[in-house]
Formats: sequence, structure tokens, C-alpha cells
Amino acid sequence: MGDTGTAGCRGASLVVVANRLPIRRVDGDGPAHWDLSPGGLVSALTPVLRDRAGMWIGWPGGGGDLAVPSSYEGIELRPVHLAGDEYERFYVGFANASLWPLYHDGIRSATFDRDWWQAYVTVNDHYARAAADAAADGATVWIHDYHLQLVPKMLRALRPDLRIGFFLHIPFPPQELFLQLPWRRQILEGLLGADLVGFQVPGAAANFSRLARRVAGATGTDSAMDYDGRRVRVGAFPISIDTAQLIGRASDPAVRKRAAELRDELGHPEVVLLGVDRLDYTKGIDRRLWAVAELFADGALSVARVAFVQIGVPSREEDPHYRRERQHLEQLVGEINGAHASVGHPVVHYLYQSVPPDELVALYLAADVMVVTPLRDGMNLVAKEYVACRLDATGALVLSEFAGAARELRDAILVNPHDLDGLKRAILHGVELDPTEATARMRRMRRVVRRHDVHAWARSYLSALQTDRDTGDLAPIPR
Repeated sequence: MGDTGTAGCRGASLVVVANRLPIRRVDGDGPAHWDLSPGGLVSALTPVLRDRAGMWIGWPGGGGDLAVPSSYEGIELRPVHLAGDEYERFYVGFANASLWPLYHDGIRSATFDRDWWQAYVTVNDHYARAAADAAADGATVWIHDYHLQLVPKMLRALRPDLRIGFFLHIPFPPQELFLQLPWRRQILEGLLGADLVGFQVPGAAANFSRLARRVAGATGTDSAMDYDGRRVRVGAFPISIDTAQLIGRASDPAVRKRAAELRDELGHPEVVLLGVDRLDYTKGIDRRLWAVAELFADGALSVARVAFVQIGVPSREEDPHYRRERQHLEQLVGEINGAHASVGHPVVHYLYQSVPPDELVALYLAADVMVVTPLRDGMNLVAKEYVACRLDATGALVLSEFAGAARELRDAILVNPHDLDGLKRAILHGVELDPTEATARMRRMRRVVRRHDVHAWARSYLSALQTDRDTGDLAPIPR
């Protein structure tokens, strides 16, 4: 059974509810300790919560015997502890074997298990009760992502005085896919408990609104619906990155020196291709490997001239699907290198490991062509990070048109990753791109990520959430 931790007074005027707390256990040379987790969401929300004496509610992860602090860097923390079987059924089961594949275009078949669903309901109730206990009268509560889609309705039943927002970080599927979900009405009703439901792109927002009208009985437009006597607003709020922080890292002489060292370690290639992905079957890593392999086999790329680096960041290693994905990719890399590499010149430099922030920025600086080819992605911040780090406006970005980032980074070389010949042409285009054109494209993309950073995203969403919920409609969702 879950435990929401020590009860406290209703004191927080802004509460963030997410699957994980913003801190992680760190085991190094010294004693184990807690540190801020990496990532854009933590970077965006910690200063907002700090300024407003806010609270973050979430699961602390595998802290072991290390006690979770009651606050960290001015942010109050409220852990939601989950029993081992709850975590397996809620997170590994329903969240990542039912919802994740369904919401990513059914790339893999979703599994619908009634026991997993019951765990999802139970765990969402744990989070809702923690938020109800923590929030001040009339407070703002911002709930995040697919793990917690039932929390808005549950929380409203407990605390109707609250202003409740929800933001989905991954895609929201079209009707034909979502309707497969046995608990489709319950999910939609859960989300409709919010005052504002936010998505990465307009298409996802429109998918939700149409389903809410068809299945849950909501009425109104795509951007403003009436449900259960309330106005529910729906909109697109594309998340971004901490651009200033990345620019600072990319300007660091030590990081720039490391970028030069990386090119030396690769054998001084003329062109460096780079892929950086959390190891997930939605990221299209195998398709880009096949494309690069064929380009080498065709003679369009030379092993002596071009190096391809692929970073696979470990992800959900407890899930057998992800273990199989790792084995598949490692076998593919071995086959490609076995067929096309020469002594001292592998075709693919593959690393399965997490990369420290400075090393990641050095890789971005070292790469001439960034290849981002997800089959479906809510946003994909790697694409924006690469652009932010290209201080001299050089380099090319090959980007899947099925990533949310493609709506903003229109000067990338956009590609359908399902089209292997098209993907080969796009990669070759990036390698051969005229320097003048490459600079013009990169400058335009850099303006986008500087203007719309993660802090602007948080301000935009919270401003919309705190607008009068009955009269402040959002702009219509573009078709």
C-alpha cells in the first residue's frame, strides 16, 4: 500500500505533482546523497517553486536507507512511497506497457491488464491525496504526464477549491488508437478534472478534445469545453530547454577543448554524425543505423571520412522489452561494423551509457550532423539542445517530422524515418549541405530556441492556468 509521507499543513500555494521527485540519489566516492535530477522539467520548475515557496510531490525512487529530505534548495518535497508490487504494476505495467506504446502510434502492441489498471487507479489516488493534503486554500496544482491522468478528477473531488492544471509530455493518440483502451472513458474523465489540459502540439490537443466530446460527453470547441458544470480549456504549450544554461556550457573553454579531443579520438574525420537517444523503441535508432550502413555500403559515405557516434542512454532496464531493444541494437551495430569497418576505423561508435552534461555538450559541439529520427515523439529536446549549443551557427539537423520539435525547427532537414531511402537522402543532404545555407538555417533555428526556452514555457502555461477559468478562453487550436 502507498504511503504519502508525513502529513503537513495546507501551506503550499503552488504544488507540482509528477511521477518522480526532482532529486535523485547519488552514490560516488563519498557518502550517498541527494542531488537535483537532470532534465528540462526540473530546470524549469525549480526556480518557479523556489520563488513561490512551492512544493513538489513525487516518488523518490530507489533511495534505499537514505532519508528523503523535507526540502531541497528552497523547495518543499513530499514523497509518495510505493510498494514494490505497486511500482511494477503501475509503472512497468500500465504506464509503460499499456499507455506508452498506445500513445506512440502503436509502434509496439499495447498490453491491457486489469490488475495493472487497478494499480494505476490506486497509485493515482495516492498522489491525489498527497496533493490535497499539501495545497493551500485556492492553490494552483500542476500535474504532469501520462502516469497521473486520473489525478485531476480525484483531486477535484477532494479539493474543489483548487486551480488544477495537467500537462502531457508525450503524444496523445488519434481516436482510432485511443479507443482501443478499455478504460478510455475513465482516462478522459480524469483529465477533464483539470481547469487547463496542456499538450506539446495542437494535433494532440485536438485529438483529446474530440475524444472528450465523443466519449465523455463534453461540449464546446477544441480549445474550450464545458464538462460537469465547469469550463475546461485545452491548448498546446510546446516545452523547450534551458537555452542560457546550454549556451554557458558550450562557451566553456574546457568543454570546447573536450569537443576537439573527441574528434581526435575519432581519428580526425571530416564529418561527425551524432545520435543521442534514451534507448527506446520509439526513437528510430535502428532505422538510422540501417540508413548509415547502406550509405557506407553504397559508397556514398566513406569510413575514412565520416564517423558516426550513437549514444544509447539506459532506460527502463527492468522491462524485458527494453532489454530486447538493447540486444537488437548491439547486434545491429556489431553486424554493421563487421561488414564495413576496417582496423582502427569502426563505422559506428556505439556507447550504451548515461552522459554527463558537459560531455553531452562537447558531443554536440563535435558533431557536424545531428540525426534525430523518432517514429513518434512528444517533443524531443535533444534536437533543441543541439541547436542551442551551435554557437557559431554551423552544423545540420536531420529531424523526424513525427517529433513535436519539427513544428518549431522548420529549418531542420525534415524526414519520414519510415522511408529508408528518404532517410539516406536526408543524412547525405546534411553531410553535403552548403556552409552558407547551413549557417542560415542554424541561425533561424537558434532564434527559435532562444526566444522560446523552458522558462518561457513554464510562464506561458502557468499564466494560462491562472487566467480566469470561466471567461479566459485560449486561442483556437490550429487545424
